[in-house]
Amino acid sequence: MILTIRHETVYRYTTPPVYTIQQLRLWPRLEAHQNVLNWHIGASGHCNAFTDAFGNLCHMLTLTGRHDEVRITANGVVEVTPLERGRLHERGDLSPLVFTVPTRLTTPADTIADFAARHLNGNRTADFLALANAICGAVSYQTGATEVSSTAADALLLGNGVCQDHAHLFLACCHTRQLPARYVSGYIDPGDTSHAQTHAWVDVWVEEVDFSGWISIDVTHSRLQDDAYCRLAVGRDYESAAPVRGTRRGGRDETLAVRVNMSAG
Repeated sequence: MILTIRHETVYRYTTPPVYTIQQLRLWPRLEAHQNVLNWHIGASGHCNAFTDAFGNLCHMLTLTGRHDEVRITANGVVEVTPLERGRLHERGDLSPLVFTVPTRLTTPADTIADFAARHLNGNRTADFLALANAICGAVSYQTGATEVSSTAADALLLGNGVCQDHAHLFLACCHTRQLPARYVSGYIDPGDTSHAQTHAWVDVWVEEVDFSGWISIDVTHSRLQDDAYCRLAVGRDYESAAPVRGTRRGGRDETLAVRVNMSAG
């Protein structure tokens, strides 16, 4: 499938900040099933490319001097081929055990341990899809119900959340069993769904008779990743895989506008 994507992020301020730094994970990952036909990142300021510890292609954006807004665009065309049963054949340079370590957002509280005990019964694809289905039943999709700082335990207690919360709860459940699982950020062709085109899902390590490695699961839709997805970054949680994340000096109140246009053909 050919995915044409345009992603614009605009920060505006009531008074101009004097310094901004943003870490961008807006370049599609180099993976066997994902071929970047063309891609461009545009932003004012200085933008330096680097590869992070998880193998994501990143850019560090810095703006010095007074500025009224920060505008970041990423756009291009990506060719994606279907994954067989959600299986990724890149094992990566890191041990999968790196992704068994809880973070602040994925700490397995007692409520999560109890939930995992009821709904996670093995380390095969079917077991993980059953967990995803249980998470969707326990945490209804509701935009604005949580913040980017909300934890997996917060979402489970509230019973509402978004794709980020579904992913964090899945990771936290896996951490109770020391099963490797990682956060994925990217885009999804919306098709006839109502969820946002920017998306978060998970990779989890399976051990099956004919395959040992990562499979990719969209927890929010309780399905395996297919060719409707463009992968930007992987990490331990949102904070290590967010498309745009940074800080500033000055600038008082901030407004954020994000627009994503995506078509498939």
